[in-house]
Amino acid sequence: MKIHEKYIKRCIELAKNGLGTTYPNPLVGSVIVYENKIIGEGWHKKSGEPHAEVNAVNSVKDKSLLKKATIYVSLEPCSHFGKTPPCCDLIIENQIPNVVIGTVDPNIEVAGKGIKKLIEAGKNVTVGILEEECNELNKRFFTFHKTKRPYIILKWAESQDGYISPISKKEKKPIWITNEFSRQLVHKWRTEEQSIFVGTQTVIDDNPKLNVRDWTGENPIRIVLDQNNRIPKECHIFDNQSKTIVLSSPEIDFSKNIAAQIAHILFKKNIQSVIIEGGRQTIQTFIDASLWDEARIFRGQLFLEKGTDAPALKSGWEEKKFILDDELLIFRNYD
Repeated sequence: MKIHEKYIKRCIELAKNGLGTTYPNPLVGSVIVYENKIIGEGWHKKSGEPHAEVNAVNSVKDKSLLKKATIYVSLEPCSHFGKTPPCCDLIIENQIPNVVIGTVDPNIEVAGKGIKKLIEAGKNVTVGILEEECNELNKRFFTFHKTKRPYIILKWAESQDGYISPISKKEKKPIWITNEFSRQLVHKWRTEEQSIFVGTQTVIDDNPKLNVRDWTGENPIRIVLDQNNRIPKECHIFDNQSKTIVLSSPEIDFSKNIAAQIAHILFKKNIQSVIIEGGRQTIQTFIDASLWDEARIFRGQLFLEKGTDAPALKSGWEEKKFILDDELLIFRNYD
C-alpha cells in the first residue's frame, strides 16, 4: 500500500496544476509506472481538453510497456462520452493490466461505473488509496455533486479591534486593513474559484472590479445581488472584462432564505465554487443559514476604534498563518 500511496500522492500534486482552469470538470492527475519507475504522467488542464489519463498515456515513449504497467489516477476514470471519449476505454485499449484509483467519482454519470467497467474487462483494480486527500483535492466538485450547491468560501478582512470598515468613508481612496501581500493572495484565490459574490451596497459604496489584477489567471464570474436594480450601469462590474450575473426579483424571493436561493441558483448555473466577498450583512446571511464551507479571515494591524462590526462565527479557527504582520485565520464548517 505504501508504494501505491507514493504514486497517488504524485497524482494529487499533478492535479493541482489545473486548479481554477478545469471547471466544471474535477482536478485529476495520473501517473503510469513500470518496474517502480514513472514512465508517463499527466493532468487534466481544461474542460474539453484531454483528461489526465490520456495525457499520461501520450507521454509514455515506449508504448509496449503499457501492457505490463500500472496506471494510477486520483479520481475514478470516466466511462461515458462527454466532450472527450471515456478514459476507461483508453485503459482497456492499451491493455494496461493494473489500475490504482484514489477515490470514486461522485458524478452520477460515473459513480462506480468506471470501476465496474474496468473490472469486467479483467483489470486488477485497487480503489481508496489516500482517499481523504483525493476527496479534499476535489472538495469543490464533491460538494457540488453531493449537496447540489457550490463550495462556499467566506472572505473578509478585519481590524485588530474587529471592524471591517470605518463608519463613513470621507475619502474616495480605500482604507486598506491588510498589507499588499495579503491582497495579492486574495487575487490568487480569485483565479482558483469559479465565481465571486457581493451584495448591492458593496458595489454602490466601493465600485469593485472583482477581477484578477495582482496575479495571473482567469477572472471569476461576478455574481451580484440587486433587489431593486439600484446599481448604476457605469459601475466596474458591467465593464465586460468578465461575465457578470445580477440576481434580483423575481428570481430571488427576498422574503425567504436568500442564501439558500443563491446557492440553488448557482448550482443550476453549473457554478461549483464561490467566494463571498460582500459586506457584513451579506456574509452574515450565509453564516446564519450555515451555508458555507470555509471562512478565510485576515486580521490586519490597523485599529479603527469604531465602524462596521465583522461577521460573527460561532466556531474557532483551524489554521493560523502569517502574511508578514497580517494574520490569516481559516475556519471550516462541518454542519
